[in-house]
Amino acid sequence: MKYLVVALICCCSVAQAQTYKKVHRKAIMADSHNDLLTASIEKNVLIDQDLKGKTHSDLNRFKEAGVDVQLFSVWCDGDKLQPYAWANREIDTLYAVAKRNPKKIEIVETYDALKKAVRKNKLAAMFGVEGGHMIEEDINKIDSLFNRGVRYMTLTWNNSTSWASSAMDETKLKNDPSAKLGLNEFGKLVVQRMNQLGMMVDLSHVGEKTFWDAIQTTTKPVLVSHSNAYTLCPVFRNLKDEQIDAVGKNGGVIQLNFYSAFIDSSFKNREKIFLQNKQSEIKELIAKGMQKEYAQALVVDKYKEESLAIQPPMSMLLDHLDYIVKRIGVEHVGMGSDFDGISASPRELTDVTTYPLITKALLEKGYSKKDVTKIMGGNLLRVMKAQELK
Repeated sequence: MKYLVVALICCCSVAQAQTYKKVHRKAIMADSHNDLLTASIEKNVLIDQDLKGKTHSDLNRFKEAGVDVQLFSVWCDGDKLQPYAWANREIDTLYAVAKRNPKKIEIVETYDALKKAVRKNKLAAMFGVEGGHMIEEDINKIDSLFNRGVRYMTLTWNNSTSWASSAMDETKLKNDPSAKLGLNEFGKLVVQRMNQLGMMVDLSHVGEKTFWDAIQTTTKPVLVSHSNAYTLCPVFRNLKDEQIDAVGKNGGVIQLNFYSAFIDSSFKNREKIFLQNKQSEIKELIAKGMQKEYAQALVVDKYKEESLAIQPPMSMLLDHLDYIVKRIGVEHVGMGSDFDGISASPRELTDVTTYPLITKALLEKGYSKKDVTKIMGGNLLRVMKAQELK
């Protein structure tokens, strides 16, 4: 009898594993934010090589993870000279990869082209510019980037522009009555031009005033490419309840960020201690020309066991998902990992190949297969398709 029970348990476990893997494979898995292009330049690696242990992602691991659609972040910090040229360098990087690997990846420009690439078992790739500073105050550069495959732009990164205030800066200036916050007239023209082109307006990183100005200006569903719920983790980068509700009313989608500090508010203190102990190594990397975020990430990679010990569990990430779903519905949430742009993720989500664990957890929490398909990519694709409607 004992052996029969054990056998039944084993059979059930195998069946459950097959179920979640089948659901994951069947879904069009789409991630709205991955910083591999920047990481490949900072770490001097090629993304079509085996980068296990060096990055969260590479071309073959996207396939292994079941990722069908990836929007690659195009980013540099606000101190980078000639950010528009840097953006084009990163875009060139992916075009070179696609040229070398035509059977594995295709840079697509429309929803129909995306679906065709997925049917051919290729990774459908697009770009998202992370920070309006990268257009260098020139609205015509939006058109140029769009023509190269950019399908969203985050209005700000942590730094503000002359036409839009960031969440970081609005937090610092909230008690300054002279501060000019939100979108100015040029900023509203930027949003309008993005709408006309069919480029998603991304509201991650933007300040609250900018958020509301953009919501009132846009005529298309918005994207929040990599942010979480402020109520569960009160940091400047997460959305407050009223903002979450507004995205739902707008028909947009909130893509969850995997960065530990945006999931668990107690993580930052643990990370601060960890990084203080590694300051000499971080400063040495910065002195060699590496951007601060990647210097920190490299040190985290070097001390994996120590860094994993301070990271929150995946269940806390899914708490943010549940919270958003309860407020505005399952049609308005998805995945925007920020892989290769973050120094710490939930401890189970060590790289892109762990994505199926999210599908498994969602099914175990009671989400239907249809709902999981929406969360893992369907909602993002809906918002992308809506941009093409005139």
